Amino acid sequence: MVPATTMTLDQEINPWEAQSARFDFAARKLNLDEGLWKLLRTPAREIIVHFPVTMDDGRIEIFTGFRVQHSIARGPGKGGIRYAPEVTLDEVRALASWMTWKCAVVNIPFGGAKGGVICDPKKMSQGELERMTRRYTSEIIEFIGPEKDVPAPDVNTNEQTMAWIMDTYSMHVGHTVTSVVTGKPLNIGGSRGRVEATGRGVMVVCDESLRYLNLPIDGCRVIIQGFGNVGSNAARLMMEHGYKIIGIAEKEGGLSNPNGIDIHQLVEYKYRNGSLLGFRGAEAMPSEELIVSDCDVLIPAATENVITSRNAEKIKARIIVEGANGPTTAVADEILADKRIFIVPDILANSGGVTASYFEWVQDRQGYFWKEAIVNEQLEQILRDSFDDVVRYAEAHNVNNRIAAYMLAIDRVAFTIKQRGIYA
Repeated sequence: MVPATTMTLDQEINPWEAQSARFDFAARKLNLDEGLWKLLRTPAREIIVHFPVTMDDGRIEIFTGFRVQHSIARGPGKGGIRYAPEVTLDEVRALASWMTWKCAVVNIPFGGAKGGVICDPKKMSQGELERMTRRYTSEIIEFIGPEKDVPAPDVNTNEQTMAWIMDTYSMHVGHTVTSVVTGKPLNIGGSRGRVEATGRGVMVVCDESLRYLNLPIDGCRVIIQGFGNVGSNAARLMMEHGYKIIGIAEKEGGLSNPNGIDIHQLVEYKYRNGSLLGFRGAEAMPSEELIVSDCDVLIPAATENVITSRNAEKIKARIIVEGANGPTTAVADEILADKRIFIVPDILANSGGVTASYFEWVQDRQGYFWKEAIVNEQLEQILRDSFDDVVRYAEAHNVNNRIAAYMLAIDRVAFTIKQRGIYA
């Protein structure tokens, strides 16, 4: 294992290396049994599939897909499927591991899994995406199911993707199985509140962080990096709750307004124009500058490796709440710790999505669906309790919140494995 301080930039931004560095540190702090250490450090199953898809012009294209199941000790695997040109096995491995720890931190009965297909969905038609999704599903069909592994949407996938997966699985088994995936459309077994859940969870842990640090919500200045599902919902809900959203950073550029951006107008503008650029309610500003601007709360809510050794020293936020998976590298963590920035780690901060997915799975299996108010109330209660668990653990063991979250999660998974015993 490469120590975080001596990592090259390539190692630093490799998500699997980043996950392993945190896991090893937390396991050492826990004095984890060597056998359990080896077991939990390695994914239980890694599936790689290469499959053909007929494109609209009649040619056959070969796609590569992955599904990694890290641990199913506490329940079925749970985790999204992403479509992107840069998907790698290491990335999917890391995300599967993070899902194990995320489910354990919020104490829901799932293990960790993740999937992905190497493709550029922006260059594919709806028909091509459907054919690719159905073929990918049929390639991994033996390994998924309500009791085995339950996929969900992730980067560049959505409720339509989940509907195709659910239908393909149902066609194979001969009857409708809504609980094979979560994040589905409402009319085929989706849950109310699911779309906003990750963004709502980000707001809840922001509220809890300010309460813990005795800071007021009213007028609290927030910069959000990423304006997809998580970032836009967090921004809207937080603005309605009294926060002042002073910056939004996107790939194509950022927006800044020290008096606060009207998120309702911005959402409407992006819907109409497909971009934030040109919005008149804020000044244009390069995203790299915006992330290191003065603010109270910084929320990275897009992809991995946004805060690295290259910009961590310049971060001015008092609190970082990680809406994305793996936005901060292990090297950046050490720099931020020296700056005494309060971090709510990804495996806690963005766990609202998987918690609402758990509710959807429960509702599908019951055949009984909850009102949105009940979904939100249950979600907020679980996240508040989990936040308290993590900060108490951090205080008791004199570690930062990220290591505390890992220690708490590893402890729970290891305890379950010890109780179950090793088969064979």
